[in-house]
Amino acid sequence: MSILDKINAETRVLFNNFFDKESLNYLEAATLYGVVAQGRYNVAMLELLYNHAQDEELKMLLKEALNTQTRAVIDQSEEMLQETGSEIPNLTFRRRTLHKSPIDIDPDAHLTDGEIAITVGTMAKASQMAMLTALHQSYQVEVAMMYKELLDRGLDWDYKLLQLMLKRGWLPRLHKVTH
Repeated sequence: MSILDKINAETRVLFNNFFDKESLNYLEAATLYGVVAQGRYNVAMLELLYNHAQDEELKMLLKEALNTQTRAVIDQSEEMLQETGSEIPNLTFRRRTLHKSPIDIDPDAHLTDGEIAITVGTMAKASQMAMLTALHQSYQVEVAMMYKELLDRGLDWDYKLLQLMLKRGWLPRLHKVTH
């Protein structure tokens, strides 16, 4: 995003905050509610996957997915819901300790780093598609800008995951379809 794009985005948000402030419509509020609920579940899954991971670079990406991706989405969505007096999901999951060193898990119950990377990549794709859909259905400029910013950050993170998967040989090789 160029500096001019950033200035234009901030100008739109400021204009919206001063002159065109409306409450969230039903679809926006329901989407934010769903984002919070799904995000909380994703945090629980990412914590489990982090504890299964052996590869240090993968663990770093998982930690980044937890802190700067998923929790950031939850926090911003909750804030928007609270500002408009909308209900926030009461769905909660137990918070798990992120173990720095590998824990002893039976091999039959343990995911490999490649399986973890594919799982997280699939979660990221689903989240990005949901965010893109929410962006297209947003009426409020600040809601749309939040989704755009989070989607941009998510795509950047996903690129890092794909690079690691290529480097480690974790991407499945698919045969081309021939006619």
